[in-house]
Amino acid sequence: MRLSARGDLPLRLLAKSVNSIVLVKLKDGTEFIGKLEYCDPSMNLVLVDAKEVDEDSKLIANLGRIFIRGSNILFISVDASRVKIEE
Repeated sequence: MRLSARGDLPLRLLAKSVNSIVLVKLKDGTEFIGKLEYCDPSMNLVLVDAKEVDEDSKLIANLGRIFIRGSNILFISVDASRVKIEE
């Protein structure tokens, strides 16, 4: 199946964000911030130096390298470098 020129725009933007800091919110409300190391067409992600944070950007846990299944993702912010994490 071929995506339309506009339909693949989110995937291209995500691919261009590799090695950038991203914020990922899951459908269950969990939020992670980390450096995007890998993404695929299903939006499966690998984050390095990942941190779990709450909605107020307070640190919950340092996790290191994590895998996030694309079907669990609610949204991805590709410009999360401005987020200040309170420890």
